[in-house]
Amino acid sequence: MIKPATLDRIIKAYDIRGLVGSEINEEFTFAAGSAFARFLEMEREPSRVVIGEDMRPSSTPLADAFSDGINSQGLDVLRIGLASTDQLYFASGELGLPGAMFTASHNPAEYNGIKLCRSGAKPIGQESGLGWIKSAIREGTPIVNRPPGHSESRDLLDDYVEFLFSLFDIDFSKGRKLRLVVDAGNGMAGHTAPKVFDRISGELFPLYFELDGTFPNHEANPIEPANLTDLQKAVKQKNADLGLAFDGDADRCFLVDEKGELISPSAVTALIAAQELEKSPGAKIIYNLISSRAVAEVIQERGGVGIRSRVGHSFIKKLMAEHRAIFGGEHSGHFYFEKFWNADSGMLAALYAIAALKATRKSMSQILTDFDRYFQSGEINSRVDDVEGAMKRVLATFPESSHKHDLLDGLTVEPKDSKQWWFNVRASNTEPLLRLNVEAQDEAKMVEIRDQVLTLIR
Repeated sequence: MIKPATLDRIIKAYDIRGLVGSEINEEFTFAAGSAFARFLEMEREPSRVVIGEDMRPSSTPLADAFSDGINSQGLDVLRIGLASTDQLYFASGELGLPGAMFTASHNPAEYNGIKLCRSGAKPIGQESGLGWIKSAIREGTPIVNRPPGHSESRDLLDDYVEFLFSLFDIDFSKGRKLRLVVDAGNGMAGHTAPKVFDRISGELFPLYFELDGTFPNHEANPIEPANLTDLQKAVKQKNADLGLAFDGDADRCFLVDEKGELISPSAVTALIAAQELEKSPGAKIIYNLISSRAVAEVIQERGGVGIRSRVGHSFIKKLMAEHRAIFGGEHSGHFYFEKFWNADSGMLAALYAIAALKATRKSMSQILTDFDRYFQSGEINSRVDDVEGAMKRVLATFPESSHKHDLLDGLTVEPKDSKQWWFNVRASNTEPLLRLNVEAQDEAKMVEIRDQVLTLIR
C-alpha cells in the first residue's frame, strides 16, 4: 500500500521524484504506469507510450515495472532504452506518442523519478494531469477485462542526432575547427555527446563520459559553481574554444568561454534569440523575469517581441504555445525551441553556441560582449523561518513611493527614477526559502543591493 503522505512528498509540481526504495520503488512505478495509462485513455491520447531511462542503476527495474503497469491496462509500450530527457522529448514529438522518462535529473545517486509528457512532448504538471494521476494511484489499480498490451524496443539515438542537425543550415563538419571540452558529469550526455560531436570538425576533450549513476566525480548539477571547476581548468589547459557542462539527464547545458569563465545563461538566451531573429524577424521570444535585462534589450534591438514569464518550465512552455513563440530561455540553463515541440534541449542549445563560433573567427567571450551587459548576483537561496516577515522588511525598505514594484512572480523592485539596478525575491513552493536575484549596471552597486537585501531577508 502506497501511503498518501509519500505520494504528496514525491509527486511534485512538474514531475515525480524521491528516494529509491523507501519512496520510489517497483510497486509505486507499476501503480504509476497503470494510472498514467488510464489518464491517457481519458484524455484520448494514443494508446502507446514511449519510455526512456537514464544511467542510474534503479532506472531499468523501475521502468520495467512502469511498463508492466501500462500493459496491464491494455496499452502498448515502446522502450527506447538509455536516453537523455530531450531524446525522450524527440521520440514523443517525432512519433506523436505520450512519454515517460526515468530520471532524477541533477539529484544525488539515491534518488530517481519520472518526467511525463503527452504526445508531441506536451508537459504534464500538477494542474495538467499529475494531480489526477496521484489520485488514481491512491485509489489503487483496477482489473481490466481485456488483453494486456505489448512492449517492443527501438534505438532512436541516431534519429535524434540527425534531427538536431537538420535544424541548422550550416555543415558542422566543415569550416572552423574547434577545440571543445564537454563535461557529461557521468550523466546522459555521455551517451548522446559522442554521436553529436563526431559530426563537428575539430577536437573533442571529454570529461566524465562514463555512464555512472553514482556520480563518482562530482554532482551532475552544473548550476552549482563547484561542479564546474574541472571543466574550467580543462578549458584553459587544452586552450579550448568552448566548454560545455550538462546535468544528469542532459536537458540543461551551461557554457564556459575560452578564458574558463562561466557564461551567464541569460547571455546564452540573448545569443540564441539573436540567431533566431535573423531567420524570423518580428518573432516572439519568451524569457523569465530573473533573466538579465540585456535579454529584453537584445530582442527589441533585433526586431523581436519579448514576452516576460514567471520562473518555471510549465509557464514558459504554456506561453510559447499561446504566443507561438520561436524560442524561450531560463536563467536555470533550460532553453526551449518551437521547432523542438516547445521542449527544452541542452544539446540543441550547445549546437547554437557552436554555430555562433563557426560563423566567425572571434572567441566566445568576444561574441558575447554585446549580450552580457550587466553584473548579476546569480540566484542566492536563504532559509527563512518567517518568510512573510522577511518580505515585509523588504517592502518597508524599498517602498512603492520611490520604487517600482512588480508582482508577476514574487516581488521585483527597481528605482522609479533610473534603470541602474533591480532585484527579485521569490519564495520557494516547497521549502522555507527565499530566492534572491540582483542585477546592476556596475558591480559595486550590485554588491551593495545584494548585501542590503540579504541582511533584510536573513
